[in-house]
Amino acid sequence: MKIIAVEGPSYAGKSTAIGHLRARGIEAKAFVSDCYVKHFVCRDRIPPARTGSAVEQLAAFVTFMGIENDRLSKALASAKSVVILDRSVDTLLAHAHALDALFGYAVHHQLRDRLRELPFLRPDHTLYLDVPAEVLILRRKAAGHAAAESDYFLHEPAFLDHARDYFVSGAQQPVSREVTVIPADADLPEIAQAVESLVTLWTR
Repeated sequence: MKIIAVEGPSYAGKSTAIGHLRARGIEAKAFVSDCYVKHFVCRDRIPPARTGSAVEQLAAFVTFMGIENDRLSKALASAKSVVILDRSVDTLLAHAHALDALFGYAVHHQLRDRLRELPFLRPDHTLYLDVPAEVLILRRKAAGHAAAESDYFLHEPAFLDHARDYFVSGAQQPVSREVTVIPADADLPEIAQAVESLVTLWTR
């Protein structure tokens, strides 16, 4: 089984790229799994992006790993040789890495230790959509979500910098076996086509 993950900050273009792949018929040969948050029936059960303590962050990880176990089961049941993920466990680790840097939670290493004992989908290739903060804000406004921009934790520059650092700096080793960084400040259709080109290359 070959596993390909699409990563990047909120509003980077991940869902657009996944939707484009689906429209192009990728599901005929690949199992596609949506972002973690789309697996929640009730959005009130989604853990907050900014947890209040290390204990809360560990609890959020446990919640998301329950979804990860379900994703793994469905991927195996699909009998497809290729799996495409909208976000992976590296999302959870990058988030913890950022919160550790910002608030001193020191949970990142604990999450890595727990992963050794838990079933999950380990990407062979990850496409990281690299987008400047100012572009993300514009995209969020274009989507009609501008009202609470100042309170949107996932677009705070410090959080974005630390989460990006996890994927691109090399200081922390992602779970994914290989990470390809795609500059993603172009129009979303162009980003989707760039993702399609690499996914097509890897799924031949």
